[in-house]
Amino acid sequence: MEFIKKFTKKDFVISVTTGFYTGFIVWRVFEFLEVSVFNKLFSLVSWNIDISSAWMMVLVPVLWILGVNLGYFLGQWMTFFNQFGRFSAIGFTNFVVYLAILDLFIWKTGIAAGIWYSIFISIAFIISVLHSYWWNKYWVFSAGDSDVAGQFFKFVVVTVLAGLVNVGVASFVVNFTDPLFDISPESWANIGGVAGSAVALIFSFIGIRLVVFKKPEL
Repeated sequence: MEFIKKFTKKDFVISVTTGFYTGFIVWRVFEFLEVSVFNKLFSLVSWNIDISSAWMMVLVPVLWILGVNLGYFLGQWMTFFNQFGRFSAIGFTNFVVYLAILDLFIWKTGIAAGIWYSIFISIAFIISVLHSYWWNKYWVFSAGDSDVAGQFFKFVVVTVLAGLVNVGVASFVVNFTDPLFDISPESWANIGGVAGSAVALIFSFIGIRLVVFKKPEL
């Protein structure tokens, strides 16, 4: 099948690498939030099974491999998906890196709302931009070493705009809405980050694809 032929050794190595450290960060974030996703899922079917979230380090790489392959499969009909599968994997990876930095600030300071929260997510976003640029340039869009300065400038512009969207949405959720279902301030802060990043992901893909790394369809 065509989509299997497109899934290269490079795709496999990057999917496993980014998936592994994404799973590791997710595991540690769940520990910080005292959340056990697997146990909650099993409790829904009345299974009393205690499974550590450390298994995310195995599960996430598998999901990344499947996601990239799904993108290639859908790309047989819409070439847009050839890049979107990889972009989504890096997008989620980048979000987890961003979330880890945010939680590190919250853990160290005990602050999960207000102006300092907005500052924390701004710093986390800036750091995650560098992480995102590398993977998008050399894997997602395969831009190589051409026009590094110009592409990086446009990438920064697009990501700053996406960052404003991110900060705005996340800050609105955390600072202007009350936590639902008795969720803790720390968990609500993370939900704000999820909402901001989800909107920013769509915004940034459109901008990066059409402005930063624009080239003929694969």
